[in-house]
Amino acid sequence: MASLNVSSVLVVLFLTCGAVMATKENEQIVKENNCETKMGLPCVLEAFTSIFNTGSISNKCCDELVVFGKVCHSALVKRTLENPLFKDLNLATIIAKSI
Repeated sequence: MASLNVSSVLVVLFLTCGAVMATKENEQIVKENNCETKMGLPCVLEAFTSIFNTGSISNKCCDELVVFGKVCHSALVKRTLENPLFKDLNLATIIAKSI
């Protein structure tokens, strides 16, 4: 339960505070493609946890992620990595997991 709460907080930070820290390019991609509205919150949490923490993604959420699209996925991962809260993460590991 605690990990779900931590993940929820991280996703909220990802969606709100991340916008302030994002480069103009990533932010523009996110806005132009309505990226923040294309996935349901349960799948956002699952995908976020599997990329930035540990875990796997269910078939249902994998399907949503495919519909979400590579452009949105890449822009949001990059935007998250630009947030100072995630500065200590291993960039190569995160990129590999996001693929």
